[in-house]
Amino acid sequence: MAQIIDGKAIAADVRREVAAEVSRLTSAHNLVPGLAVVIVGSRKDSQTYVNMKRKACAEVGIRSVHVDLPEDISEVALVAEVHRLNADPAVHGILVQLPLPKHINEEKILSEISIEKDVDGFHPLNIGKLAMKGREPLFVPCTPKGCMELLSRSGITVKGKRAVVVGRSNIVGLPVSLLLLKSDATVSIVHSRTPDPESIVREADIVIAAAGQAMMIKGDWIKPGAAVIDVGTNSVDDPTRKSGYRLVGDVDFAEVSKVAGYLTPVPGGVGPMTVAMLLKNTVDGAKRGIVVELYNFVM
Repeated sequence: MAQIIDGKAIAADVRREVAAEVSRLTSAHNLVPGLAVVIVGSRKDSQTYVNMKRKACAEVGIRSVHVDLPEDISEVALVAEVHRLNADPAVHGILVQLPLPKHINEEKILSEISIEKDVDGFHPLNIGKLAMKGREPLFVPCTPKGCMELLSRSGITVKGKRAVVVGRSNIVGLPVSLLLLKSDATVSIVHSRTPDPESIVREADIVIAAAGQAMMIKGDWIKPGAAVIDVGTNSVDDPTRKSGYRLVGDVDFAEVSKVAGYLTPVPGGVGPMTVAMLLKNTVDGAKRGIVVELYNFVM
């Protein structure tokens, strides 16, 4: 049976570390890290995610800057709001909650966020540096960073291992494959056009499942003893639940848990790590700001 990687417990450890670092910054430098969370419109799911992030900030002592904008805001006005936050020295991280309304170009908005405050890690320059050997991005996307943290804190070696990423999204699949490569894994990406994906996944020492397909990865896809990180969050009908549904991952947990060496559950695996890494990125941004200020003072 697989050892279950407890994402909730590891995320709680990260949050405690972040809270301690926030306390140190406050006492040593009179600095409170600030995260601006921008939400456009009133989508219920987006509101839920934003409230969760704001609550997490409060728990570790990060100042949350609320920017709630109307659904019909123009792209020009939203860009101006981002520029205002870029110029605010009390804001160390900016997060624009996606998706945005259809009349707004998401790529344009994300590229307007200052690279020094891009705590989501999606600025083209941050992704570009992630893709280049010998370069380091200022920030790494939160979910992929959380996947790597789960591997590291579970004592799973990445260097020299064969890793397969299932899915090639800009949010998870692509950046996590680049992170694995930077950590000296040999990386393959399986996607919707890959013939015979099972045979490729079966060779992996590490599997990152991020395809968005409920329970697609079965027990016979997995090499015995492999580490499996399940990023998927899919709802499936379940009449026994009060809600009428339950959440499952991209991995068939019951089957894979009998074969894998390590496995993350859904929920309670990668999900809690995403918010924890956002908090960590925000504090890292604040610390970087101190270094820049000291450099400018000395110069």
